[in-house]
Amino acid sequence: MALGIEEVQVGCWTDEENGTGVTVVLPPKGSLGALAVRGGAPGTREAAALGPTGSGVECHAVVLCGNSVFGLAAADGVVEWCVEQGRGLELASAVVPVVGAAVVFDITGPDDPRPGPLAGRSACEAATSADPESGRTGVGRGCTVGKAAGRAFASLGGQGIGVAQSGDLIVGAIVAVNAFGDVLNSDGSLITGSTAPPDAPRYPYVPIDDISAWESGEEKANTTIGCLVTNARLTKSEACRVADLAHTGIARAIDPPHTSVDGDALFLLATQDVTTTPDLVTELGTEAVALAIRNAVK
Repeated sequence: MALGIEEVQVGCWTDEENGTGVTVVLPPKGSLGALAVRGGAPGTREAAALGPTGSGVECHAVVLCGNSVFGLAAADGVVEWCVEQGRGLELASAVVPVVGAAVVFDITGPDDPRPGPLAGRSACEAATSADPESGRTGVGRGCTVGKAAGRAFASLGGQGIGVAQSGDLIVGAIVAVNAFGDVLNSDGSLITGSTAPPDAPRYPYVPIDDISAWESGEEKANTTIGCLVTNARLTKSEACRVADLAHTGIARAIDPPHTSVDGDALFLLATQDVTTTPDLVTELGTEAVALAIRNAVK
């Protein structure tokens, strides 16, 4: 079962040559969607509809894309695929899919090919009920971490999966780790991150403008994005709160988290099968997110 949940499918499209990719999460019909953003530099689609003030409830796919804002075009292909499959809001005049998306910045040059609608469609066509590989695949292909002392000292990031369970309640997470900060073990020790000397100047203790290893503008090219899936029965407000508090998993596994130069965003899809409390879903979601981050780089 993908992400530990029945009827959930995950698909990846990877551009090995150009170091970018797309990952799609397809929930079962009737799944509720929510989104919470804590980073200061996000790139998203359907954030208003799936956020706490939006009236949107159903979500038919979540797309995690490389190539920053340009990669959001991959979601157009996912929308087209969903329409063909009859996945969407069944309105009188059309089937209208609600497709949430978030991006990481993995652009290495102005001439990089952009993942477009075909990439999104390809990820959907590759979707299965098995977990995809962790590491440098799908949206994780071009991710890096550990940039607080400059991108020149960065290490490889990636895509990871984590699942937590209590009784019948399950929360799974898939996370793309392109973080500004370092990735830490549960005991606080370093898994991977900046390779700069310990005494090298680091943000936020030293302003980015004063760090010679930074090139102008590149400090904003970071984020940790992901999608949680749970079999819990939640209201829209409860789901948004769970998505927001699940960001605690980012704070447990990344240092520093949620900076003004990260675009940290987490979607949540609830299949509405198990009655439980939002606090328990939050606890398992936090655990799953932290585990997914660590698995992405191990």
